[in-house]
Amino acid sequence: MNIAVVGTGYVGLVTGTCFAETGNHVVCVDIDADKVTRMQNGEVPIFEPGLDLLFERNTRQKRLEFTTDLGYAVQQAQVIFLALPTPPGEDGSADLSYILGVAQQLGELIQHYTVVVDKSTVPVGTAEKVHAILAEKLSTDLFDVVSNPEFLREGVAVEDFMKPDRVVVGTRSERAAKIMKQLFEPFVRQGNPIYFMDERSAEMTKYAANAYLATRITFMNEIANLCERLGANVDMVRIGIGSDSRIGKRFLFPGVGYGGSCFPKDVQALAKTAEDYAYDFQILRSVMAVNDRQRTLLARKIKARLGDDLTGKTIALWGLAFKPNTDDVREAPALYTIDALLAAGAQVKAYDPEAMRNVARIYGERIALLNDPYEVLIDADALAIVTEWSVFRTPAFEVMRRLMRQPFIFDGRNLYDVEFMKGQGFLYESIGRVTIQP
Repeated sequence: MNIAVVGTGYVGLVTGTCFAETGNHVVCVDIDADKVTRMQNGEVPIFEPGLDLLFERNTRQKRLEFTTDLGYAVQQAQVIFLALPTPPGEDGSADLSYILGVAQQLGELIQHYTVVVDKSTVPVGTAEKVHAILAEKLSTDLFDVVSNPEFLREGVAVEDFMKPDRVVVGTRSERAAKIMKQLFEPFVRQGNPIYFMDERSAEMTKYAANAYLATRITFMNEIANLCERLGANVDMVRIGIGSDSRIGKRFLFPGVGYGGSCFPKDVQALAKTAEDYAYDFQILRSVMAVNDRQRTLLARKIKARLGDDLTGKTIALWGLAFKPNTDDVREAPALYTIDALLAAGAQVKAYDPEAMRNVARIYGERIALLNDPYEVLIDADALAIVTEWSVFRTPAFEVMRRLMRQPFIFDGRNLYDVEFMKGQGFLYESIGRVTIQP
């Protein structure tokens, strides 16, 4: 098929590249001319494992191209995917101005029957709003609006797209459903389902999924905080409950809160939707409150040991991205940790395998970003581990101890076994487990 993808963020670029990989011709369009030029020159603007290989192959074979011209992108398209930002407004609601603005433009451009797909995470009722805007300019025989929420995890987004657990398609149009089924069938050859439902249910499915996963993470963080007070080990608790088939093992790892482009925004947006419909969604309000508190937990632990005034103290950070295998720092717990440490007067040195360029845009020279994880430890009074990159899992503890001014490790991701750490000569504080004294 001929496909247009409007927006080249994580979702748009992965979507366009993966559709090209299955033989479709894809034109991706973005208003950022510099970004489009870089992609036309073969540069992948985001770090996502496996994306660069597919990107190079499909641009070379001319199945994937990039433009700033929306008219060019959609002129031959049978399907147009809207993968545009929906940032939270001041009241927590999703900002639909980008999506509705493009819908206005499409009303002037569509000349033949086209399926317009909301790929972005959007509030319930958005497909109807897009349909209404298009219907102002177009005969309803010329288009259908479909909700097709994405379930991509940054760091494994290519794998998630190429081998999805399920595909959700919201449409009441048989014609649109047939096209969407044809488009996605190459990705579900192993038998994973394509679920067809109405548009509102599809939109709600995405929010419900992310809100539930955020709730699981937050629940385990609360359990971990209580474990510390009771002298229990949250690792054992996690294993004990995760083996229950009704619960499962995933999203039960405690830490310093969730971040990224999806969970914070989507939980907030769903809570605002509930408020707009006069429903008090108490669980979501608690999830947001707990997560806000959890994101500064490491800074509070550090200040409890070194004092509220950290003037003259140097704190090293390992990890800046909100999760490993991405360079995304949106709502990353590391940023909240850095802000709290700087406010207390600390000097901050940090290392991350991929995210330092994005962090440099935020902090400039207020923190030191170094290219080696051991270099940030030189004369550090403490190390805070904020992102569970694999490179941090088996460090040279003897080298670390020699480099640091004080052998204090505050592990926000429980990377190390507490029994093992007893013999390493560090004060070791983690999440929901006993503190190891040197």
